[in-house]
Amino acid sequence: MLQVNDLDVFYGDAQALWEVSITVGSGEVVSIVGPNGAGKSTLVNSIMGILRPRRGRIVLDDQVMTGIPGHRVCRAGVAIVPEGRRLFSAMSVEGNLDLGAFNRDAREHHSESLQWVHTLFPRLAERRDQLAGNLSGGEQQMLAIGRALMAQPRVLLMDEPSLGLAPVVVDEVFDVIEAVRGQGVGVLLVEQNVQRALDVSSRAYLLSEGRVVMEGDAAGMANNPDLRRSVLGI
Repeated sequence: MLQVNDLDVFYGDAQALWEVSITVGSGEVVSIVGPNGAGKSTLVNSIMGILRPRRGRIVLDDQVMTGIPGHRVCRAGVAIVPEGRRLFSAMSVEGNLDLGAFNRDAREHHSESLQWVHTLFPRLAERRDQLAGNLSGGEQQMLAIGRALMAQPRVLLMDEPSLGLAPVVVDEVFDVIEAVRGQGVGVLLVEQNVQRALDVSSRAYLLSEGRVVMEGDAAGMANNPDLRRSVLGI
């Protein structure tokens, strides 16, 4: 479904990604792991149209996505749960969710999407009129995920979804990742909790200094000593 081929990305004259290639299939969770500064968020932001690659191709099904702006990427079927959540704190929970369904196709399915989000996160239904900025950190992450799902994505990009959350909320987030996969949505997961990420994934890529240095079955990579040294320092 989603194919990234030989992607080179720069910040000014400084190259951040070198010939990165990945794929994500329908109903598949794929993890991108690696040490801090490896280029994981750069890759996600390039797919989402926030950064413009200098070389390479990004293709969703048969549609070339390389370099198109973020709103068109979302309209084509890709949504993001960004690192840091980036909610509209002065808007209500319901208002933030409504913004996730801004494109025409998503608006047509607003009611069923909202019902699904409320099923996944009942607390968002209970707090629909509360300001997003007054939610707990875990509730804000639920809202960020729910907002992305309101767009009815075919591919969901998740950048550090468990960062800073209590263990019980982390469990809930990973349960939702499983539920999303069960709906046939492809998930590209960038996650600092490497073991949890690999447990929920079918495949994984190890990024180091902007390059893919390892890829394969997630279960096999979980015990790979090179990955443990690179990511965990073990």
